[in-house]
Amino acid sequence: MVSNWLTRFYFQRALGFIYTLGFLIAVNQFRALCGERGILPAKLFVKKVEFWNSPSLFWLNSSDTFIMVLAYLGLIFAVLATLGISDAFGPWVSGIFWFCLWLLYLSFVNVGQTFYSFGWETLLLETGFLAIFLGSLDTPPSTLIIWLMRWILFRLMFGAGLIKLRGDECWRDLSCMQYHYETQPMPNPLSWYFHQLPHWINKAAVLVTHFSEIVVPFFYFAPRPFRHWAGLITIIFQGMLILSGNLSWLNYITIVLAIVCFDDSVLPKLEGWTKLMGLSFVESSGVVMGTPLVYVVASLILLLSVRPTLNLISSRQLMNSSFEPLHLVNTYGAFGSITRKRFEVVLEGSDDPALRDWKEYTFKGKPSEVERRPPVISPYHLRLDWQMWFAAMSSYEYSPWVLSLVGKLLQGNEQVTALLRGNPFGSNPPKYIRASLYEYNFAEPQNKNWWVRRYAGEFLPALSLDNPNFRNVLVEKGWLN
Repeated sequence: MVSNWLTRFYFQRALGFIYTLGFLIAVNQFRALCGERGILPAKLFVKKVEFWNSPSLFWLNSSDTFIMVLAYLGLIFAVLATLGISDAFGPWVSGIFWFCLWLLYLSFVNVGQTFYSFGWETLLLETGFLAIFLGSLDTPPSTLIIWLMRWILFRLMFGAGLIKLRGDECWRDLSCMQYHYETQPMPNPLSWYFHQLPHWINKAAVLVTHFSEIVVPFFYFAPRPFRHWAGLITIIFQGMLILSGNLSWLNYITIVLAIVCFDDSVLPKLEGWTKLMGLSFVESSGVVMGTPLVYVVASLILLLSVRPTLNLISSRQLMNSSFEPLHLVNTYGAFGSITRKRFEVVLEGSDDPALRDWKEYTFKGKPSEVERRPPVISPYHLRLDWQMWFAAMSSYEYSPWVLSLVGKLLQGNEQVTALLRGNPFGSNPPKYIRASLYEYNFAEPQNKNWWVRRYAGEFLPALSLDNPNFRNVLVEKGWLN
């Protein structure tokens, strides 16, 4: 019988890396997004909701100091997990260690509001919860937990496939890729080249997507070697997505989950690494960590899987949704619809009372200057940049946090301006800020720029802190500080 000692070893190291990314992002961005003087302060959020609807350690304290303590504590735990220190002191220490990682990240997600509303947040929490029960280096891995990990991977991939077939017609006529590379949230340099590919190749790419997301997932539960091939196809497919755009760490955590499709018969032992870390993969006949507890957890997961499964087979399938506040079993999906045109919100400031001489704010990831090459960001996540992409799809009434962002820029909030790549006003904020909507397209090959853009209309009129209506909104929401 083939075991999963190496499977667990690789999985835990890789999951530790994903946690490291998540907490590093919290260290760098959470205060500006949801800190005391952030765009959507957590201290205001916890006053509006019940604890049991959004459990978080930030109910104890939501100060910037406490935020940074938890963020750095999570980062330290995540680095130790990546190095394998978490699993070197027995199964119960390991379980407590992974539980702390899960609890800390849950605390950020549950008060992160719109900036933590992405599917990969709940995916990390669901995966991280099961990791608590995988055991340590001196206990056999739980086969039941490995199978539950495969269940997550199945729902993730199959859900993404179904939402496409049920959603935009371009997935059915195979034309989606003609738009996707240009209109995705944050293109990278290769996205431009993918966009230039002949239509027949892009149509073939849609067929590959359907095969990878609709057919392959059923083989995650198949015997070897079919399961191994399914895992390999998933990894290759995710690798292609990584090459074609900046999708944060969604593709990376999917690769992490695909590890559970393999077993010790095909995974390399890395003898040098294991000797350096003082590890051993000598199989033990010991009892799986807390076997009765594992059965209880499995029963809970199966019970909580009822609603996500019903959603999966429903013609009104929801995408990236949770059904309970701990995010233990969720539903997933991506790009159920593809936008045909790319619009961007462009923020500009001015000190001119005549409302002339506007200077543009630029962002780290999303398109702004037409001559700037799209950056490589993933697996890092620029949360403000992503939400600006969503904001451009409709009027600002659907993204009221944009008003808070404008207010922070008018106040010269240093934490918020640090989220930007370019602040033309330095430490002296402008008197007015406006937001315009531009349509962006990839430039033709003969053009020296990466983008071309045209003005598409007003998103926000010129606003000032002297404007009584605007100021009243900021005061009423608690956004003026």
